[in-house]
Amino acid sequence: MPDSTHISQQDSAAQHVYYAPQFTAGFPQPEPGDSAVPSITSLPAMDTPQGVQPEQPLGSPLHDTGTMAMVITAVLLVVISYRTGYKYLENFTHNLFSTRRRDNAFDDNTFNETQILTALTLNTSVMAGVAVFYAVTLMVPSLAASLHGAVFLHTALFSGIMLAFYLLQLLVYNVVGNVFADGIAARLWIQGFKASHSLLGILLIPVVGALLVWPAMSKFLLIFAVLLYFCCRITFICKGFRIFYSNLPSLVYFILYLCSVELVPLVLLSAGTVYLCQILNF
Repeated sequence: MPDSTHISQQDSAAQHVYYAPQFTAGFPQPEPGDSAVPSITSLPAMDTPQGVQPEQPLGSPLHDTGTMAMVITAVLLVVISYRTGYKYLENFTHNLFSTRRRDNAFDDNTFNETQILTALTLNTSVMAGVAVFYAVTLMVPSLAASLHGAVFLHTALFSGIMLAFYLLQLLVYNVVGNVFADGIAARLWIQGFKASHSLLGILLIPVVGALLVWPAMSKFLLIFAVLLYFCCRITFICKGFRIFYSNLPSLVYFILYLCSVELVPLVLLSAGTVYLCQILNF
């Protein structure tokens, strides 16, 4: 281990080291091949700020006041109507599946179901309208900017189309039921249609809620919504088959009904909705 005397000598030697000053007359001129920059003025300078003009962020149903007011109001109407229409929900299974032509005393709907049915119908229209908004955005990307630029206009439009389509279907089913069957069979058929339509709206509430919160999952959620729609429609169609089928000729009529009343209007509705969005886009 070095002693303190040796360390002191090394420190004294280090203190006496002399460094001669360099470039006392200024920096030399750079050589032609020197890579150094001759002057700072030759460096590129940004005279004006560069960039792009910020754009207005696209709207979404979750952040749109009008759309969220529609969704919340639709759900609240169902909740409020439950107090006076709970018996209708208790008879949901009966309305969906029963084809019994002679009701007993417990099947008589003596309660007022108008309020709960109206609330359930509006709920289904709003939930389907919001789902259609995401479906059009996903399936027709060219319309996405237009849809998100006027969210409430399009969600309200889609909800109105869904409500009008339901009322048109209700009218058609009443006409078909009373023409091809008696009054009791027609009433049972219409009950099944109303119940399946109401059930669809209830099942779509969590799906639409997930669409609003996680729009990135819209593809998976929309597939699930379509499956729910077809399950409700198949339930209604099966009840209609049990009501109207009696022999082989009636099977032919039923197939014609499926094509003309169930499939064709749905295709026309889809094409008409997209065409209407394109008109609004212009």
